[in-house]
Amino acid sequence: MAIQQLDHVNIVTTQLDDMVEWYVSVLGMVMGHRPDFPFPGAWLYANGKPVVHLVSSDKPDLIGSDASLKLEHFAFSATDRAAFEANLSQQGVPYSTFDVPGTPLVQLHIADPDGNHIHVDFSIPQ
Repeated sequence: MAIQQLDHVNIVTTQLDDMVEWYVSVLGMVMGHRPDFPFPGAWLYANGKPVVHLVSSDKPDLIGSDASLKLEHFAFSATDRAAFEANLSQQGVPYSTFDVPGTPLVQLHIADPDGNHIHVDFSIPQ
């Protein structure tokens, strides 16, 4: 057995509509089919795959800064950095950049409406 790739990230949120809107408008994801679970949520697709699963909760103590949560960030790879940065600016999303030492990668670090740390990786042309 060998792990092949990360399948998806599951995020619990008290602001489902805002989170869906952010992942669609900022990251360009598409809301798609979600199984008929007995609780509210949304699945957001990138490249035809459901990569972000949102679960709606009315319990804010389960969200974000819960001390038991150890996930520091998750990341996506992307293309067309200039268009992505233009969209971030247009949406008013603050970000920082980081050139990964010894690699041809630059990371753009952002946060979703719940404060989840995300970075989007772009190859630097050589």
